[in-house]
Amino acid sequence: MSDTAAVDKTAIRNAATVILWRDGDGGPSVLMGQRGAGAAFMPSKYVFPGGALDAGDAGVPLARPLAAACARRLDQRAEPGLGGALAACAVRELWEETGLIVGARGGWPAPAPQDWQDFAAQGFTPDAAPFAFVFRAITPPGRTRRFDARFFLASASDVTGDPDDFSRASDELSHLHWVPIAEARRLNLPFITEVVLAEVGALLSRGGRPDSVPFFDNSGDRPTFRRLS
Repeated sequence: MSDTAAVDKTAIRNAATVILWRDGDGGPSVLMGQRGAGAAFMPSKYVFPGGALDAGDAGVPLARPLAAACARRLDQRAEPGLGGALAACAVRELWEETGLIVGARGGWPAPAPQDWQDFAAQGFTPDAAPFAFVFRAITPPGRTRRFDARFFLASASDVTGDPDDFSRASDELSHLHWVPIAEARRLNLPFITEVVLAEVGALLSRGGRPDSVPFFDNSGDRPTFRRLS
């Protein structure tokens, strides 16, 4: 993710996370990596690729939009019309942290924003259609960083190229690997990631598209659990 000196890092920032999954001998696996020991947010924890929304994400052309149900749920209790920017953020963060592309071959109608130039140079535009919006959580107060994170589920089959090739990844996540959901809880995980894994495991057993989206809302004085339908 990109940070600038003008950003108040204690404020709640919109963010997107990508849960890539694929079938394996041990059941469904998800792609995870480990944050650095010196990271300000969740040091040494295993997480999914993701990060904060950048200003340039809102103007990025999408090869295909999000499904209507996803876009509608993303609009609930949020700034209207933010869904496309969040999907673009998810594609960008996946590219930056893993080197994997969810996109379609095609040129850009205008020069790409700075944080998108490497992605655009591969000859792709981001594709939001493979993403299912499956979870939302706001970081509780008192943390060094707070995010309003939307979690997007996508299949490894929607990745362009080899889903095991992390050679173009940045150094933000180490130990990138596919881990069976049944074994993931042995890793050093944030609490919310454990909750998301349980939700995703149940969701994949039902076909992968949710009837509603769990929302852990810590924006107010008291934590509230909601369902976005």
